[in-house]
Amino acid sequence: MYELFVTERAAAQHERLLTIAREAGVPVSPITDRAADGLSETVTPQGIVAVCALVDRPQETVLKPGAKLVVVLVDVADPGNAGTVIRVADAAGADAVVLAGDSVDPHNGKCVRAAAGSLFHPAITRIRDVDAALKACSAAGLRTLGAHGYADTELDQVTFAEPTAWVFGNEAHGLPREVLETVDLAVKIPMYGRAESLNLATAAAVCVYTNAMASRAAAT
Repeated sequence: MYELFVTERAAAQHERLLTIAREAGVPVSPITDRAADGLSETVTPQGIVAVCALVDRPQETVLKPGAKLVVVLVDVADPGNAGTVIRVADAAGADAVVLAGDSVDPHNGKCVRAAAGSLFHPAITRIRDVDAALKACSAAGLRTLGAHGYADTELDQVTFAEPTAWVFGNEAHGLPREVLETVDLAVKIPMYGRAESLNLATAAAVCVYTNAMASRAAAT
């Protein structure tokens, strides 16, 4: 964190936070409510604005041997979905999240809010070239599983004995054909009711948590 801007009201409500910031050497600057409104993207800002470094890291420091669970988002456009998946990945203990292709910027305000703090936990990297992202996962010893509603293999048929990278596609179009041809295995979530599909964030939660729980059970 480089600097913290706070309104008078927020300073009174969050004295401990300001003390921690000052002890860490972070400058704390007072601002008016009007200034807070201008700096924030929300309708009702909390009165605290921080200037921080970008959270994404170079791929070579993220996708390397030793990673056990990675989530890859391909061309995911909605920042709320991306942030929610990052939160899911964090909760499931994933090592990293890769935003590949034309995926949304993880620093987008809506993405940051949807991640609810999880943006700072798993390693985040952005790789424009989707094929390069998949190759980097494979080179790190990760088996790539592509979530696809029309796959032949169902989620409950998959074993999770090796490190895995889950690959999820665009909200409207799913994974491109070339990606499905590249991943090690395409996997679908079985539908037991009458719903045709699940949205991206829900599908990611089901797949990633199934993987995480199976891996932990196998390790005990």
